Amino acid sequence: MSQRHHKPEILHTEVVAKSRLFQIEQVHLKFSNGVERQYERMKGGSRGAVMVVPIHQGNMLLAREYAAGTDNYELGFPKGLIDPGEQAIEAANRELQEEIGFGARKLTLLKELSLAPGYFSSKMQIFIAEDLYESRLEGDEPEPIGVVPWALAEWEALLDNSDFSESRSVSALFLAQKHLQLK
Repeated sequence: MSQRHHKPEILHTEVVAKSRLFQIEQVHLKFSNGVERQYERMKGGSRGAVMVVPIHQGNMLLAREYAAGTDNYELGFPKGLIDPGEQAIEAANRELQEEIGFGARKLTLLKELSLAPGYFSSKMQIFIAEDLYESRLEGDEPEPIGVVPWALAEWEALLDNSDFSESRSVSALFLAQKHLQLK
């Protein structure tokens, strides 16, 4: 059985860098054994984010969009930040309409994921969207997002697609597979 540790005491924090999207904090900690360390963490906005696995006519609907981090077009599920005053489920439905042109009559929360808990404080809620209907809202994307239907029965083949590599989308795929009981 593993020993349960007490959370370290935060002696103090300071912002060491800041951008439009993130701020980097240096955190000075004292652990229960007396050891002191400094860690850095990125703090995003406190709004949170959503990702949605849309299911329509036996297909998952994926989004193909440019990702500056990899300098490549990536295949993944619609996602985005939760707007101020908005509930996560509302953000999920809005992002669907902005990114792939569908709304959902049924949204089910599958799980809340942390992105990189050692360095990043933000969380993302993963939803599955069913009973879709056509509806488009204007988003903030600089170019139209490609919509790629992928057969539910072929979900495992998606893992072999080199453009489908974002860990959050891979996690969402497995959560959807479990929820839908796909073999």
